[in-house]
Amino acid sequence: MHLGYHQKRLNNTLETLDIHTPYDLVTLITPPDNALYRCRFIYDATTFTIGYHPYTLKVPSTLRLLIDNTIDYSLKSTNRSSLDALYEQRNGCDDVLIIKHGLVTDTTIANVAFFINNQWHTPKTPLLQGTTRQRLLDEKLLIPSNITPDIALNAQKIMMMNAMIGCIEMENGIIP
Repeated sequence: MHLGYHQKRLNNTLETLDIHTPYDLVTLITPPDNALYRCRFIYDATTFTIGYHPYTLKVPSTLRLLIDNTIDYSLKSTNRSSLDALYEQRNGCDDVLIIKHGLVTDTTIANVAFFINNQWHTPKTPLLQGTTRQRLLDEKLLIPSNITPDIALNAQKIMMMNAMIGCIEMENGIIP
């Protein structure tokens, strides 16, 4: 879904990494059937592989606040070790809400938005420029904002979003 946003992010990543191989996702991605799959496109300057993995939707209800001022996940990568290490610190919660330099960024699997004063606000500086987040920004449904942990804790609702889950609203289930 919304493959154009994935293509745009891929093109931006290729440019950032100075890779000049044109990968056209429209022609390369052909899921095996109509079931729900996560597509994993792994590439470098000369080769690529595509895998399809059955996907089961997991609806989170609690997020643990964790601080990591050194984490960098600006380019989608198979190396998720820093995210995995944070996830392991969730202490019984479904996921973690990552704080970097005093501002909310993302969870380990999704971008986030917070319902504040009847509007959805998303962090100005997420760890990853997610495709669903970008689409909602383009549609003017999200406002980029600096969101502190206190603002997040007082939000009426939280929305997690990514290409697989779409947008899932949850009551504020942040655990400091």
